[in-house]
Amino acid sequence: MNVPEFGRARVLHVITGLGTGGAEMMLVKVLQSTCKTVDSAVVSLMKADLTAARVEALGVPVYSLGMNQGSLPGPGVVSALLRTSRDFKPTVIQGWMYHGNLAAWLAARQQAPRPRLIWNIRQTLYGLHLEGCLTRWIIRLGARLSAHPERIIYNSVVSSQQHEAAGYAGSGRMVIPNGFDLTAFLPDPAARFAVREEFGLAADTLLIGHVARHHPMKGHPSLLKAASLVVDRYPDARFLLIGLNVGKDNPGLMAQIDALQLGNNVVLAGERKDMPRLVAAMDLAVSASAWGEGFPNVVGEAMAAGVPCVVTDVGDSASIVGDCGLVVPPGNAAALAAAICQLLASEPERRQQIGRDARARVREKFSIERVGRMYLDLYQGGAAA
Repeated sequence: MNVPEFGRARVLHVITGLGTGGAEMMLVKVLQSTCKTVDSAVVSLMKADLTAARVEALGVPVYSLGMNQGSLPGPGVVSALLRTSRDFKPTVIQGWMYHGNLAAWLAARQQAPRPRLIWNIRQTLYGLHLEGCLTRWIIRLGARLSAHPERIIYNSVVSSQQHEAAGYAGSGRMVIPNGFDLTAFLPDPAARFAVREEFGLAADTLLIGHVARHHPMKGHPSLLKAASLVVDRYPDARFLLIGLNVGKDNPGLMAQIDALQLGNNVVLAGERKDMPRLVAAMDLAVSASAWGEGFPNVVGEAMAAGVPCVVTDVGDSASIVGDCGLVVPPGNAAALAAAICQLLASEPERRQQIGRDARARVREKFSIERVGRMYLDLYQGGAAA
């Protein structure tokens, strides 16, 4: 444990796990923005995963407690959490996601002097019936305990409204959008050529990208149905699907592709680490989510790279793209296909102008510099108190 520096905020981040989801990526970006000014440490309730190395590369220690996925923390995990918190002596404990929020509450209660408690909710809540049994129970418990945090951060206005309707306290509400690095995600003509060459595509292939892990909330069935309609009009178009469990080893996904006869039009890239390069190669980016999204990272990343977007009206997606993309109802494959075709039918210069406007919108509203300052102000406000 590093030695506390007087007057300097010490933030213990407690997160469910350190995979490659949107919450984990945002945590990395917050740490990048604050680690030189704030002493930070990260507790992952589950075992170390892909993102742990990125956190440690920033000089931020990671403590992985080994909780099994889909379970509650056992006595050993709770004991390790409390010991880590006592040793680190945080001025702020910030939870990330439902499990992490409850664990942060528990750690804060056992600390003396008691640190400030902040929760961070990263998804929308379109209905408890859409969640698993354990998650439903944790959400309800979170609502009962939600008066304890000083602040509850949401990454979208819709998420805050839905959770407060489900019983979460509104007094500490704070909406901080996701932030994006415009030096990492940017237009890159060389990437357009290289990515097409990697996947054996012609240099002029129209490439529609979709980035999401394979999960019912991400809308892969609707996306593929829309793709089948798009290729009727644009038979040479290709859909590049990227994400965890998005590969040929996913039998359910392959069955859908085969049933729609999309084998020649869908490229399955699986989980990748070179996202700026892949996103910059896209002509369009699609977010087809059915529910659950608060602020889809892929939308902000694509906009930062100057790529026009088609999004479903889930979470804050519509307000994120503004007039720099098209919005359709979730689960409506025909509407999704029509929007994709509308943008593909545009003159290339028109698509490029939409992309330039999208990048400017991210710079104005969603840059990581702006968002990082919001987190830093929140942490340092506690350090001065």
